[in-house]
Amino acid sequence: MGDKLDPRIAHALQRGLVIPACPLALTAERRLDERRQRALVRYHLEAGAGGLSVGEHTTQFASRDPRHGLFQPLLHLCAEEIDRADDQNGKPVARIAGVCGPTAQALAEARLIRACGYHAALLSLGALQDAAEHELLVHCRRVAEVIPLVGFYLQPAAGGRVLPISFWRRFLEIDNVVAIKIAPFNRYRTLDVVRAVVESGREDVTLYTGNDDNIVIDLLTPFHFDRAGVRVERRIVGGLLGHWAVWTRRAVELLDECRGLAAHGADIPARMLQRHVEIPTPTRRSSTPPMVSPAALPASTRFCAGRGSWMAFGVSTARRRSAPARTRRATASGMPIGICATTLSFSRTWTASYGARRAYCPTMERCQP
Repeated sequence: MGDKLDPRIAHALQRGLVIPACPLALTAERRLDERRQRALVRYHLEAGAGGLSVGEHTTQFASRDPRHGLFQPLLHLCAEEIDRADDQNGKPVARIAGVCGPTAQALAEARLIRACGYHAALLSLGALQDAAEHELLVHCRRVAEVIPLVGFYLQPAAGGRVLPISFWRRFLEIDNVVAIKIAPFNRYRTLDVVRAVVESGREDVTLYTGNDDNIVIDLLTPFHFDRAGVRVERRIVGGLLGHWAVWTRRAVELLDECRGLAAHGADIPARMLQRHVEIPTPTRRSSTPPMVSPAALPASTRFCAGRGSWMAFGVSTARRRSAPARTRRATASGMPIGICATTLSFSRTWTASYGARRAYCPTMERCQP
């Protein structure tokens, strides 16, 4: 059996965390931009994220391609920044890293992320499209012998596969499973996972939403299923989302609000239903880019005039040149990007539930009306 999860991290996961899926910062030459990658990690943690997920679909699976050499340096760099935050804050940040590929690759990645100090592996099964259910489970058990697992129901449109409830029932028999990220973008498949967790009796397995199109409802819904003739309630307690890689402080506030409503058993206010339909809107316009190798990125992302640009979420922004924050156009999505003159960090200028069109720095101080 693999290493057990640090009890402090287990407790934090069970309470519910905002865990952004970390984007990848690249230079105009499509090399790792260490300065801005570190700034991204600091942004997420200073905005209140309780964890960070590195090396999965938002970071782009193709970062593992040995021709580019991005995966291992990225893991080390992010771990260094999290170490610094742990030392400053006196409490650990939940460190999750993506693991994918056939079994040999997945085991090698699991050993690597464990050596880098990550607490758990977000295990993608997208590379095993033709594997039978029992083969998937053998694969999962092998990886769980190295490091605790966060199950990952990735939607097929993003490279995942359909996983029936029979898979999840047997997956939950693996002792070293600590959480499941539910991201099939499908209500019935989401219910399959929750039902399987209830039936398993695994109170130690925490549920996180990855459904960008259903964040608020996932966080507010009390799911009820029968176990041995007894009605049992389970909740999705947090989110592990690329959607939360921007406006992270607002995501923290949203989770706190949903948690408060759930704790008091309050009726869901109409404003929360309104936020439910408003929040996914920017994601539909500028979602995670296609999973292509960095060498192919120019076909899907235009960079900003060779000014030391950096890429995240399929958009590119030039360095700021003067204060206050300069707003550039995100070439891939048409959404404005604000660059904070003080921190050199970025944010989307969202509308709808996030208020008027403004650019903010990571601390949410207004930089530009």
